[in-house]
Amino acid sequence: MDLNILSEEELVRLDDLIRSSEQIVITGHSRPDGDALGACLGWAEYLRVHYGKEPKVIMPNGFPDFLHWLPLNERVMRYDKHPDEVKQLFDKAQVVFCIDYNSLSRVDAMEDVLTQCGAPRVMFDHHLDPNLPAEISVSHSDMSSSSEVVFRVAWQLGGFEDLDKKFAVPIYCGMMTDTGGFTYNSSRPELYFIICQLLTKRIDKDKIYRNVFNNYSQWAIRLRGYLMSQKLNVFEDLHASFYTLTRQNMLDYHFVRGDAEGLVNEPLRIKGMKVSIALREDDRVDNKIWVSLRSVDNFSVEEMSKRFFNGGGHLNASGGQLSCSVEEAERIAREAILFYAEELKR
Repeated sequence: MDLNILSEEELVRLDDLIRSSEQIVITGHSRPDGDALGACLGWAEYLRVHYGKEPKVIMPNGFPDFLHWLPLNERVMRYDKHPDEVKQLFDKAQVVFCIDYNSLSRVDAMEDVLTQCGAPRVMFDHHLDPNLPAEISVSHSDMSSSSEVVFRVAWQLGGFEDLDKKFAVPIYCGMMTDTGGFTYNSSRPELYFIICQLLTKRIDKDKIYRNVFNNYSQWAIRLRGYLMSQKLNVFEDLHASFYTLTRQNMLDYHFVRGDAEGLVNEPLRIKGMKVSIALREDDRVDNKIWVSLRSVDNFSVEEMSKRFFNGGGHLNASGGQLSCSVEEAERIAREAILFYAEELKR
């Protein structure tokens, strides 16, 4: 099966760039998820094993507790915790890998130091409409995840036989989390060939699933029950829903980052449901609402996110943000659902 995604010219340029660089920085987007972290850790491990490099993995801020078990995650440096050290690494960098984001704005407060860095950039991504300036752009919106992109690049560059679990586990985790456990955006046969190859590294895919999806505190489970019972707004005739998670809810249920991960998918289990919208109040910044959207079949939450929530993403999985109160965010969610009423009724 052909997994190659680089042209011969791109392959040579990338290989030369890596071989000629000793100071390598790998970056993911703000509030990194399983795909961003998995892809970055997997790529860092590949560069260590295949090229003998010692890349630095930098994230703008923290990642969820349920990802702290990933191999070598302790080496990740956070910009919000060590801004001066991160700036020094960017100043010395000879190449910067931008993984799982397609715009400089996706790194939030780290944008200035990334923009000012004079090193060439390489982008590995799978989001629509990339606008990140890069020496080499490997962007494929038809792929399941950026972890899949990283696997394909590593496969094409060679040396897969020398890799072990420290590469395979984060890459599998990234593909799994960005497809909701392979329940959406995961119907292409190449994806399962890749999984077969990762399994040759003796990964325990069932344990990876448990570590991500069955690793909550009792308070997280109680919070999920409360949100679905008391906060879920269902538009039965329009096959859509939304719920809100407020700062007070977080305090009441001892919220930690990751406690609501994947919950936006839960309303899609309702018979006939086509769209689910999650509105989460930022726990520190006033009047900032994080939006997650999921859909089934051909309804585009990517379009909805762009139109109403200042965001984007993929056909069935997108995100965005609003600068307003929770009440105003609820009004916008209702407006978005009603705007697509005719399409949702079908």
